[in-house]
Amino acid sequence: MTGRDRRATSPRLRSPGPPGDVPAPHTEKELDALVGLLGRSLAEGREGAGAVAVGHGRDASSRAAAEAFVTAWQAYGGDVLSRTDWPEDAASWLRPASRLTARSPDAWVLAGAPLGVAQLVRRLAHSTDWGPARTFGFASLDPPRLLELAGADVVDGLRGVHSDGTVWVVRHDGLMRLPGTPTPAVRNQAGCGWEW
Repeated sequence: MTGRDRRATSPRLRSPGPPGDVPAPHTEKELDALVGLLGRSLAEGREGAGAVAVGHGRDASSRAAAEAFVTAWQAYGGDVLSRTDWPEDAASWLRPASRLTARSPDAWVLAGAPLGVAQLVRRLAHSTDWGPARTFGFASLDPPRLLELAGADVVDGLRGVHSDGTVWVVRHDGLMRLPGTPTPAVRNQAGCGWEW
């Protein structure tokens, strides 16, 4: 399929079903694990914490998760290039997709309900240079539901954390749950602060 053919069809889900529940609030374990996971991933093979773009749904839990992440990431020493929100239902997700990729971040962090995130990542994959392997999410993404809605090809490599701090990664053949990362409190007790 050529770029022109690819753009001729919309990535919007035709009949996605009901919007679903509003995401639960994030947990401190989740936030700590997400910052640690992203920090380790960006530090592999390069210097610095990295510059990220943060995207979130418009519900209160997603906004709060994004705000908490921005604060934690900046305390970690990272840069936040942009912060973008999106509705759960829209005619197009091109505007938020374009905003998230405009400044060429090192990574993307997402918080939101699976339906809105699925619509967004389908648009990102269709219309931008976004990569799921450089994308990290909160538990609110509900990875099994996101995988079902967005499709394995769209989200293969996307990583995130569950509310208990354990790490997940989406693969073509399903979801892998990985051992959790030590929280900052555990790392601080070991005398290593935010270092990995």
